[in-house]
Amino acid sequence: MRTKSLKKNKINVITLGCSKNVYDSEVLMGQLKASGKDVEHEAPADREGNIIVINTCGFINNAKEESVNTILEYVDKKDQGIVDKVFVTGCLSERYRPDLEAEIPNVDQYFGTTDLPLLLKALGADYKHELLGERLTTTPKNYAYLKIAEGCDRPCSFCAIPIMRGKHVSQPIEKLVKEAETLAKNGVKELILIAQDLTYYGLDLYKKRNLAELLENLVKVEGIEWIRLHYAFPTGFPMDVLDLMEREPKICNYIDIPLQHISDSVLKSMRRGTTYEKTTQLLKDFRKAVPGITIRTTLIVGYPGETEEDFEILKNWVKEMRFERLGCFAYSHEENTHAYNLEDDVPEEVKQARATEIMDIQAQISWDLNQEKIGQTFKCIIDRKEGQYFIGRTEFDSPDVDNEVLIDASKFYLKMGEFANIKIFDATEFDLYGEPVTE
Repeated sequence: MRTKSLKKNKINVITLGCSKNVYDSEVLMGQLKASGKDVEHEAPADREGNIIVINTCGFINNAKEESVNTILEYVDKKDQGIVDKVFVTGCLSERYRPDLEAEIPNVDQYFGTTDLPLLLKALGADYKHELLGERLTTTPKNYAYLKIAEGCDRPCSFCAIPIMRGKHVSQPIEKLVKEAETLAKNGVKELILIAQDLTYYGLDLYKKRNLAELLENLVKVEGIEWIRLHYAFPTGFPMDVLDLMEREPKICNYIDIPLQHISDSVLKSMRRGTTYEKTTQLLKDFRKAVPGITIRTTLIVGYPGETEEDFEILKNWVKEMRFERLGCFAYSHEENTHAYNLEDDVPEEVKQARATEIMDIQAQISWDLNQEKIGQTFKCIIDRKEGQYFIGRTEFDSPDVDNEVLIDASKFYLKMGEFANIKIFDATEFDLYGEPVTE
């Protein structure tokens, strides 16, 4: 029989979903460690820990399914006596807590996205205000996410994020600079700025869109060499950010700007506050202001009422715009969103076929653009070693979602977490092959 009282508690944090959740888990772990707790992130089975905290995602059906399956897996381990306690936090828990409590009652406690002090208390730890910006990072040591705002005020019809994350709340510039300085002291060289909406940054605190001023302060942080922008909204984008990007070498010539669709009728129903013409002009302005900028976007196909004509408009536009990076997702019909009142009338197989068609078009564009890189030399950050390759990235690539640069580890030695100049000699749709050069 298991003697629980003799066992020292160890907390294992499991993170599902997006980089915002990764950030939240890191903050949680920083607080736990400061309270003297033994905590690990996604520990392997042989040192799993007896207390499990699952940070869930509730964004779309696939993510919800993964979250529920993970909860069930650990509840089963609890029933078998393999773990002692299971706590659930994050977006799924925020959105569906009453349902989860009824359906999976064997979880010790459910917490929402703003319940960090309560979760810490349940884990026998105190919330320490003085730890602002202190976290246990889970990413490779050379990059870290910096969450500059929480929540979203946009009315997009398909999106449940405001339900789960609340209204837009910007973090003060001085707090973010302090956090960046702490990260830099710990060896972080690349900051990836994240929020539900970077475009809105500062409106609540400073009564103006203030992303450029934040960036001007962050580039002064010693040790930070790259700053990358993720999740900007197209409507009302602060164009002074582009001027800064063009003249400031630390700000990567890269922007992630989810555009979702381009047909005017679909954009109107999505409540995106823009049009085909305005969006196309915005992208032209981006490329004019920052020659060589990499634009990453995401699209949704199969939205209610999307016709073949709407899809043709989208396809032709993708071909015309030649995005450097693009992801495409099938529409997910989400409860309590504005679009949930519409009929989910595009069959699932049509949604998937459309998503595949867009990604096939993008694969060809990506292939063509990557072929142009052969013979060029890029400053790359080396993230990790995998099999026979060192894996790096250029300033035009974000971790996990974009191209990677592969360098043969049997021929060359590179330091993880350091920069190297890499000359590209071959390329596929999504990978570049290169070798280090000395300048």
